[in-house]
Amino acid sequence: MKDAKDAVAPRTRNRRGEGGRLREDIVDAAVALLDETGDERTITLRSIARRVGIAAPSIYPHFSDQPSIMLAVVRRAFAELEVVLRAAVRDAGEGPRERLYAVCHAYLDFARAHPERYRTMFGGLWMPTLADTAVTEKDLVTLGDANLRILSEVLTECAESGISTSTDPGTDTFALWLGLHGLAHQRSVSRVFPGPDDIGDRMIPALARLREA
Repeated sequence: MKDAKDAVAPRTRNRRGEGGRLREDIVDAAVALLDETGDERTITLRSIARRVGIAAPSIYPHFSDQPSIMLAVVRRAFAELEVVLRAAVRDAGEGPRERLYAVCHAYLDFARAHPERYRTMFGGLWMPTLADTAVTEKDLVTLGDANLRILSEVLTECAESGISTSTDPGTDTFALWLGLHGLAHQRSVSRVFPGPDDIGDRMIPALARLREA
């Protein structure tokens, strides 16, 4: 007899041309499991299938393995972060300094609001041994490129306007991102963060080489 936990709830069959909907349903289920449990180990083909209401083999036409699903989850999270950062630039006004601070704080706020997703975006247990998955090195190394470009754009604006003393915005962008990521990651893994609440405001001008306002 099939175990009750493996039972599949009925799901309405997709109409012709709606196969993409099942793919999105699979990713939706994986994201929901991650948000609910905070543990990427709970995201298995079987748990996703139960959540969606399909048999596990129905996943294979859309994703060849579990890491491929996790890659889709991570790509979605980076796309959501990009939307947040672009909105921060748009809403910050005309000042380069204001746009830089807005992007940095939006980045930190996203990580604080979605700690489970943030941890997964930058590694964790899902990261595959490439020989054992359909995920490629190119898939991994290009993650987050759009978000880093946004940070680079606002820092470059500061340098070009003389607000920042940076003579190498590319390198300083990466240093600024490492600082933001370190703070965001530490907050996402710590039950109680030991640092001062305003550490971000102290860190940003130093790493961005901002002149005093």
